[in-house]
Amino acid sequence: MAVLPCFLVLLLFSTPLPLIASAAAYSEYSCNGTTGNFTSGSAFGANLDRLVAALPSNASSSASLFASAAVGTAPDTTYGLALCRGDITDPRVCSACLGDAFRQLRQLCGGDRDATFYHDLCTARYSGDDFLARPDDNSPVINGMDVNGSTYPGWDARNATSRSFFLSLVGTLFGEMAMYSAYNSSASRRFASAVMFINPQLPTVYGLTQCTPDLSPAQCWHCLQGIQDQNRQWYDGREGGRILGVRCSFRYEGYQFYDGTPDVRIGLQGGSSSPAAGSNGSNHRKVLVIALIVSITVFCIMLVAVLMLIRTQRKSAGKAKLQLPAHSRDSSKTEEALKLWRIEESGSEFTLYDFSELAAATRDFSDENRLGRGGFGPVYKGKLADGAEIAVKRLAAHSGQGLQEFKNEIQLIAKLQHTNLVRLVGCCVQQEEKMLVYEYMPNRSLDCFIFDQQRGPLLDWEKRLHVIEGIAQGLLYLHKHSRVRIIHRDLKASNILLDKDLKPKISDFGMARIFGSNMTEANTNRVVGTYGYMAPEYASEGIFSVKSDVYSFGVLLLEIVSGKRNSGHHHYGDFVNLLGYAWQLWKEGRAFELIDPTLGECSDVASIMRCVKVALLCVQDNAMDRPAMADVTAMLAATEALPDPRRPPHFSLRVSSSDDGSGGGSEVRTRSHGTNELTITTIQEGR
Repeated sequence: MAVLPCFLVLLLFSTPLPLIASAAAYSEYSCNGTTGNFTSGSAFGANLDRLVAALPSNASSSASLFASAAVGTAPDTTYGLALCRGDITDPRVCSACLGDAFRQLRQLCGGDRDATFYHDLCTARYSGDDFLARPDDNSPVINGMDVNGSTYPGWDARNATSRSFFLSLVGTLFGEMAMYSAYNSSASRRFASAVMFINPQLPTVYGLTQCTPDLSPAQCWHCLQGIQDQNRQWYDGREGGRILGVRCSFRYEGYQFYDGTPDVRIGLQGGSSSPAAGSNGSNHRKVLVIALIVSITVFCIMLVAVLMLIRTQRKSAGKAKLQLPAHSRDSSKTEEALKLWRIEESGSEFTLYDFSELAAATRDFSDENRLGRGGFGPVYKGKLADGAEIAVKRLAAHSGQGLQEFKNEIQLIAKLQHTNLVRLVGCCVQQEEKMLVYEYMPNRSLDCFIFDQQRGPLLDWEKRLHVIEGIAQGLLYLHKHSRVRIIHRDLKASNILLDKDLKPKISDFGMARIFGSNMTEANTNRVVGTYGYMAPEYASEGIFSVKSDVYSFGVLLLEIVSGKRNSGHHHYGDFVNLLGYAWQLWKEGRAFELIDPTLGECSDVASIMRCVKVALLCVQDNAMDRPAMADVTAMLAATEALPDPRRPPHFSLRVSSSDDGSGGGSEVRTRSHGTNELTITTIQEGR
């Protein structure tokens, strides 16, 4: 019964397949008269004549295929920019495209002082406004269409099948190209071309992204992220499209529209039914038919073998039957999308696991194998068939960590290599199931020690100091020494894992964000993380930076020293958090009272007090006052005097007793810098 459907499929795909023809050359222009007009005999006109005469040759003779210039003096200065597509190898093609672009602009836009021309192979702009001084300006608006005030979208007429799936795949393609353009491509080009092989039901997708070479990697990344936001608005499942801007642009098609070998390859070649445009149609049809026949034949053989194996296993007596959820692996769209994510830096050690493998490894996710539960779901210990031990983070369907956060964590961790960062072994996606597979940490997480009276003594001060230094080195790597700067945004005790030698490893990168080398801070409308570890500027305004992680490190450092949580159901003296309590003890010269009693008689009190002072420097209210992680690691290792810290945030948050015989309670009072006073009443438990 299994052979007949395969035979029918062979007949179906033996029919000749049509080729997709290459699209005609595309052009778009903008004439903007709002900045003023000029006449041909004016000073501005003369400056423009000189500008458009020089830019094409300057750009085509440059290794970057880019040129910008300002000609003349104010108020008649003319600013211009010329860029050719990064795959052009013949300077004459570049020069001809730009020359024609400027010539058409002069004819089409007349006396307008601001004009832009987009062509498949080049972009040209001139203006009386100094747009060159605004690298984040990706304008202009074209034909009155204001697309977020900066760029212009254009789409092909063909609609893709499996629209939503295709949309997600194009998003994946864009993400890979954006990363390559900003951080991996030649600095002289800031260009990436890509090909994505999908499956016989969807076309092969080709794409490119490009920034002007005068942008830094961070500026290029930021520009492309702006386009990505527009992608979500303008995607409608068509097989080709583009978003055009002066500073950065994006295009994808169902045929190869660029020259040369693609910089990024996603998926396996041969998985598409759409050959590249411009190739010999007959040869491609033959190759495609042969490939399909071979592929389907192999599939049929494998299907028969699997059916026979299942039949044999069912007949085996005494075999325990593994109960799996009703998931169809073949119909998993998210899994197919995941397989196309190119994580080349992780090498052959990164594995895409089947659901059944991980279910078997964790004994069907039994409670006995459960290591704990994080904010996004439980973590299980597993043992693979080869004996390797793993930790499986099984994300809850409604955990809040969606496919984007899941992809973010994979792409980040798989590319990071440091002894104090947890190693991602692989992942699994099947229907609603999303799982991350890590190296197994036999000692679980740091909070299992420092907040536990029985296990706390196992971490003496020497071991705790080793843990502190390891966390600091891991953060320093993320902030400064990795290929891209990474802000963790959720550093806390439960996200510090300990290996068999109690070496700390930072984990859980689901909320991490990439920063460019020149970026100092960013803002988000979605504040994520754990409140007790959040820097005040992040918790209240959504502003985060490397100093946000420094703040979290300071909180964690106080917790390691004291064995107390920063915030919870307990009060510390007159304070509702550990920071205010530590600050008061420090100012009164009683910081030694912070030391965790489980440490017993510790001879290295000076080292502990130094860590307390470093922690207080890290949790200062003003982010500018906090040290960078490079300074923190130096402070921990040095012996010279440290600067005095300023008070931490919420220092005035105090507790006052208000027992009136009604069951016990307390009032939390805080006074702001003004005169208003806020009172919050909480109920104490177990008095």
